[in-house]
Amino acid sequence: MKKCFGILLVAAMLAVPLASVAQAKTVFRVNHTLDPSSHYQQGLLYLDKLLKERTNGELSLDIYHSSQLGSERDAIEGVTMGTLEMTLTSSAPLANFTKTFLVFDLPFIISDRDKAYKWMDGPEGQAILKSLEKQNMIGLSIWENGFRMLTNSKLPVKKPEDAKGLKIRLMENPVHLATFKTLGAYPTPMPFGELFTALQQKTVDGQENPLVIIYTSKFYEVNKYVTLTGHFYAPAILLINKQVWEGLTPEQRDIMTKSIAEARDWERNFSKEGEAKLIEDLKKGGADIIEVDKAEWAKALSPVYKEFESVIGKNVIQSLIDAQK
Repeated sequence: MKKCFGILLVAAMLAVPLASVAQAKTVFRVNHTLDPSSHYQQGLLYLDKLLKERTNGELSLDIYHSSQLGSERDAIEGVTMGTLEMTLTSSAPLANFTKTFLVFDLPFIISDRDKAYKWMDGPEGQAILKSLEKQNMIGLSIWENGFRMLTNSKLPVKKPEDAKGLKIRLMENPVHLATFKTLGAYPTPMPFGELFTALQQKTVDGQENPLVIIYTSKFYEVNKYVTLTGHFYAPAILLINKQVWEGLTPEQRDIMTKSIAEARDWERNFSKEGEAKLIEDLKKGGADIIEVDKAEWAKALSPVYKEFESVIGKNVIQSLIDAQK
């Protein structure tokens, strides 16, 4: 009887850690470079809410905004090495890890946002995400950063030739660099966290970013001229370390996948709906808003397509163009 009691006692003791494991909470640290009022932050907060609700708090996000855990490049490298679980990053730096992402960076390749969403969420876009696996990352979803606009402190840029000679901060991306060289500008890559000071001190004349970033980062305070070029469309990619993803149960991965898709749609709508208001807010803040003939700009930048056709793949480029017809 004593022996049976001893066995039962040991079994009961062993059951405690097993129960604890079953109820363990998984918190994913996720870094992004934008302001806490940005579309990235709001979309991630919405995802965190969904995950907590659907897993009774078992899964959640610990969100670090404003480059608290490093630049986009730092965060991507952290995810590949497993020192960071997740990041939400613009697609441009990912071209340094897999060339297939360069298709999004071609100037004016996105003409119909909603049709482009279907392409990104379909087999073609998912194949691009899958190319990250060999870099030890899982591309979970394609969110939205937005159409990128040009700002500067020197002159109202209306025509492509007006950009000639301007020193413009860009992300470290070969298509972006080639695009502004084609315009005759002087592209200057630098981390996002250094940008406001560089604009303020006139180290660079201007920069390019979606309106929401221009507004929330207050670039219009040091760059009066805001040109609505929409020259690049910038997706945002939600990444997770491959081992972290594979360490989740099938049920957890299913909940994550469905919640991320819902948060992606929410974040895209949040971005789109805010654009008209952002233009008015920028005007109120003293910005000089300049409209352009986009067809004129697209024609001036058409040589960039030829330059990168062999790198990206002519079929991939044509597929994205055709999807928007």
